[in-house]
Amino acid sequence: MNILITGSVAYDYLMTFPGDFKEHILPDHLDSISLSFLVDTMIRRKGGVAPNIAYSLALLGGKPKIFATVGKDFGDYRRWLEESGVDTTHATVVEDKYTASFFATTDKENHQIASFYPGAMSDAASISIEDLEEKPDLVVISPNAPDAMDKYIDECVALQIPYLYDPSQQLVRMDGDGIKKGVDNAKYLFINEYEFNLIIDKTGMSEEELVEKVFLVAVTRGEKGSTIFVEGERIDVGVVPPIQISDPTGAGDAYRGGFLTGLDLGLDWKTCGQMGALTSVYCLENDGPQGQSYTKEEFVIRYRKNFDDQGKLDQLNGK
Repeated sequence: MNILITGSVAYDYLMTFPGDFKEHILPDHLDSISLSFLVDTMIRRKGGVAPNIAYSLALLGGKPKIFATVGKDFGDYRRWLEESGVDTTHATVVEDKYTASFFATTDKENHQIASFYPGAMSDAASISIEDLEEKPDLVVISPNAPDAMDKYIDECVALQIPYLYDPSQQLVRMDGDGIKKGVDNAKYLFINEYEFNLIIDKTGMSEEELVEKVFLVAVTRGEKGSTIFVEGERIDVGVVPPIQISDPTGAGDAYRGGFLTGLDLGLDWKTCGQMGALTSVYCLENDGPQGQSYTKEEFVIRYRKNFDDQGKLDQLNGK
């Protein structure tokens, strides 16, 4: 399956401050606040929803393509993705901007001060699915510049390309009509439990209306697993017990990568969800949204330890 993944591409700069922010903030002088914190650690992680989803797909033998705008500093990230099996042909460089970046400083009490620089992501609407020489079988529309998300919905509808709608973090800034447009035309909708309720609240739809409107709705519920609503059926999927919990960042993106692998293999919906559960926990156990690494053989062995396989994943090793 030719899967095109649209969405953010970003670097995450994560720093730690050994003290407590509130000890240095004077409530009576907020109108003249000017502070600088000396941090003791900093790491840079490769992130962004589009490459996070693509990375898990590639680990399981897929050939995903990311479709995004990136900055002049994307070179080392591009090499990493290509070496990991992700096609970055359609990662378009905006020469006068940097790749979107998230800067966060966390103190000893886990309070956080952060900034997000959209950078090249702001230009995402400048590229068009209509310009692709080969029409994808499925487009993933994940968090991105709002005008780009809106444009890609219109293009998928016009080109009759099914799309997976994953509005995620952008739901907060979207109004009900904008959300409804994305939902109305989607074949698949992937959201977490909070986002599920937020869509209902903002659009005025009932739970029943929402799950009837989209062919398949997958709702991730953290440690409670996930629920798949498809063709009038509700399928509850359990979790894989983690060996350790290192970092939850990107676990939902990994779930999507695992699920889409099952979809590509033509597996039943519950198996797709279980594959998502396992890819998610691999991410949870490692540092960063692309810190996990495993072979297809290792994946199948662990899957069979947790779920009733009945040979369903035999074809994964030949993928």
